[in-house]
Amino acid sequence: MARTPSTMMLTLGAPVPPFRLADTTGRVYASRDFADAPALVVAFICNHCPFVKHIRAELARLGDDCNIRGVAFLAINSNDAQQYPDDSPDKMALEAREAGYSFPYLFDADQSVAKAFKASCTPDFFLFARGKGLVYRGQLDDSRPTKDAPALPVTGRDLRAAIDAVLASRAVPSDQKPSMGCNIKWRPGNEPGYVAALV
Repeated sequence: MARTPSTMMLTLGAPVPPFRLADTTGRVYASRDFADAPALVVAFICNHCPFVKHIRAELARLGDDCNIRGVAFLAINSNDAQQYPDDSPDKMALEAREAGYSFPYLFDADQSVAKAFKASCTPDFFLFARGKGLVYRGQLDDSRPTKDAPALPVTGRDLRAAIDAVLASRAVPSDQKPSMGCNIKWRPGNEPGYVAALV
């Protein structure tokens, strides 16, 4: 179980990188589809990562809460499905049903969207505010899966606080903890330069 920090991050204030991806039903979503939302959360996740499994119930709750509050929420899987068949689109559809994900779960087959976001691990979270660009990139909260001791409760505290600030027209603090998780499973030879900088 790798513990890769997301340290080479997209710059605060950056616009949403353009994307056009299909979800597990074949429906296509584009970045412009979310332009009118007051905020957009983009989560890079996958099916098999123990860090994502650890937070999957909170992901489902957070997605539902965002929907109620008018915040757009989507997840993207950029893992190489040939090397990791558990992260294939058909398995994504099963995972979305079992986890109770009500948000779009998109597949980044050529990994270009992960590169555009400078995503490096699963999970990795990005929050964009309308008219302000990226205001938060980092962890969901301090909880991590553990083997030897009880894990901290999964609350979504950090990301939820950032969303609350956006909806209340408050500034999101720039001191943000990077996410921690398994490295994105890049296709051989497709690893971006910023990943090499982490090694």
